[in-house]
Amino acid sequence: MENTTTQLNLLVKMAISAWESQNKQLNKLLEALTDEQLKKEIAPGRNTGVYLLGHLIAVSDALLPLLGFSDRLYPELEEVFIKNPDKSGFAMPTVSELKEKLQAVNAKLATIFETTDVDEWLERHTAVSAEDFANEPHRNKLNVLMNRTGHMANHLGQMLLLK
Repeated sequence: MENTTTQLNLLVKMAISAWESQNKQLNKLLEALTDEQLKKEIAPGRNTGVYLLGHLIAVSDALLPLLGFSDRLYPELEEVFIKNPDKSGFAMPTVSELKEKLQAVNAKLATIFETTDVDEWLERHTAVSAEDFANEPHRNKLNVLMNRTGHMANHLGQMLLLK
């Protein structure tokens, strides 16, 4: 049993480390890009960097209730950055405001991730029923974190085109 526990600890640590690494890369990119660069489209007719930044914040913020940790910090971002595409006519926060929100969401998630028991990562998330989870135990909190890490990496790659 000790070996299984050690392996589980390692897997959770790897997943959290990957999440942290993507966030570090995003912050590094945001330091390098000007507000004007972020306002540009990734490619003609595509999302702007500001929209992608807001989208990443809204998706990360949505982890709080999805993983059963707390309510969102910024529920107002869902309408603008998840439910609707870029250029939908919604007022967007400034780049500075978005950067502050990113730091707040990531700080809250980091604190929670540090204190979440390893076994809790294998529990179901709030979007899956107990019945479905019994049949599909891979639909757990750790899987969501891994999925969202890949999602962030995808949009980070798009945002690199703004350089």
